[in-house]
Amino acid sequence: MQPALEQEIRERERIEQELRAARRIQQASLPKEVPTLEGWQISPYYRPAREVGGDFYDFHLLSADRVGLVMGDATGKGMPAALMMSTTRGMLRAVVQSSESPGEVLARVNEALVADIPPSTFVTCFYGVLDPKSGRLVYANAGHNLPCCRRHNSQVDELRARGMPLGLMPGMFYEEKETVLVPGEGVLFHTNGLVEAHNPQREMFGFLRLRRLVAEHGRGGSLGNFLLEELYSFTGDSWEQEDDITLLTLRRAAGSR
Repeated sequence: MQPALEQEIRERERIEQELRAARRIQQASLPKEVPTLEGWQISPYYRPAREVGGDFYDFHLLSADRVGLVMGDATGKGMPAALMMSTTRGMLRAVVQSSESPGEVLARVNEALVADIPPSTFVTCFYGVLDPKSGRLVYANAGHNLPCCRRHNSQVDELRARGMPLGLMPGMFYEEKETVLVPGEGVLFHTNGLVEAHNPQREMFGFLRLRRLVAEHGRGGSLGNFLLEELYSFTGDSWEQEDDITLLTLRRAAGSR
């Protein structure tokens, strides 16, 4: 074997080992436990398109038994996106120590990111604070996919709040809104990897299909598993995942008070 080829093979093996190590580190940085809330079900799913990715989710245990819910997506794929994801996640954890206002939290993280983020790079992020006893969810959105809220009458609402992605411009304001989840209602938080997946005919899974499936899903079984089964049926056996996929389902049990 020629020396140049041997060197190339060794270099590839080194890179693959580093990527595997980076994936283990990233997996370890994701929440190790899902908050246990009486009368609530919280189910995350995370699958990067490469060894590491830019999607993230997180939980913040706040005062008065309230819980912060985070879903984010850094631009790009691979190691650069993973580094930006890790930076943003750390900033969020630091800021929530001094503020529980979702709009203020996103505004502060935006200011911190703008100072250091590389050009043409940004992070979309949804941040909500749940009061499990009342079902009140206060939230703000930095340009992230709109969560789908399934009501008890099977109607699906999108949780809308205005705000630019994090890291684009300083001085941004993030609109703060709220909703109340009654028993039997739930919310799906998701990143682009689901709706932008393509089938062999290059048709996109899409938001309309997602909303229809969320509306059709009954109260039995996992919404996340149901959507993944529909995704794999749509894309076919030869599908090659193009983007990171992250899902987070939040549901209030039908019999809870």
